[in-house]
Amino acid sequence: MAAGLILVSHHLCPYVQRAAISLAEKGVPFERVNVDLADKPDWFRAISPLGKVPLLRVPRDDAEEVIFESAVILEFLEETEADPLHPADPLMRARHRAWIEFGSAILNATGRFYSAPDEAAFFRESKGLSEMFGRVEAELAARQSGPWFGGDRFSLVDAVYGPIFRYFDTFDRIGDFGILDGKPLIKAWRKALSERPSVKQAVGADYPQRLHTFLRAKKSYLSEIIRLQAIAAPQARSA
Repeated sequence: MAAGLILVSHHLCPYVQRAAISLAEKGVPFERVNVDLADKPDWFRAISPLGKVPLLRVPRDDAEEVIFESAVILEFLEETEADPLHPADPLMRARHRAWIEFGSAILNATGRFYSAPDEAAFFRESKGLSEMFGRVEAELAARQSGPWFGGDRFSLVDAVYGPIFRYFDTFDRIGDFGILDGKPLIKAWRKALSERPSVKQAVGADYPQRLHTFLRAKKSYLSEIIRLQAIAAPQARSA
């Protein structure tokens, strides 16, 4: 099944990163093809019903099947490839799937945070994100017995939260927004994920600059902070 898998991707998409991490953890070879979502090629429009990434192109006999939606891709890989990342116990597996869904909700909230148009909305979204991470911290405190979400074994939940924390690497370089303050277990989990080879290799070396450029172009409250920093930096160097 592994031969010839193609992951249709975008440089910044966190949902693509989930699939790339899963493939790497399972040791599955694949080709990665990036598309410009601002100028979608015709071949991509033809095979992506929702016009989104990721897609997984899977050879089958003399044809090809295309799987869309990251959650479906992750489950397909669990069913077809070795080295499962889900727990074997059905109840624990359901718990992990639920926290994966919560991770998707955090990504949506993260998008609202960096897209907030004014100061009031920005701090409202910041507070909401902090509260969501507070729920995760409480779950880790109640359940965790190792460096990963499920303890000593890396799981799909970890694959989902690695790309989430990657956003905060860039946010932290812009300012101290306090979203993850007072959450030591999340801090430790974030550090462990940042050092995991599959997580590190899920994006290109230019990811931080690409994300910074994307955020600056948003015409949001955060982009205004970035713009003012850019103006202040030359002045600080010349002082």
